[in-house]
Amino acid sequence: MTNHKIEKSSGSVFADLELAEVQELETKAQLAHRIGEIIHGRRLTQTEAAEVLGATQPIVSKLMNGQLSGFSLERLVRFLNALDRDVEIVVRRRPRTRDHGRTSVKVAG
Repeated sequence: MTNHKIEKSSGSVFADLELAEVQELETKAQLAHRIGEIIHGRRLTQTEAAEVLGATQPIVSKLMNGQLSGFSLERLVRFLNALDRDVEIVVRRRPRTRDHGRTSVKVAG
């Protein structure tokens, strides 16, 4: 029997893997997930989604499979706009209870 080491997650797979730019990766993943939900909800094929997004089917395939390395935050926001979603960016002072600012995504409706 193999002895496995179990570690408690920090809550972020990107942080647990000690990747750079954790917040950007988390934000991209959240936006891509929402894009995927919308595409599935509309029952679009990848080809149909590509047409709506102004992209190609292979690009949509990468997005849907979580391969986000070629996607900027700006591009993901443009995709959401193409899917008839408004995206708001709010900048505010961080609370004193945290040591640094953070980026987060909140999905409404």
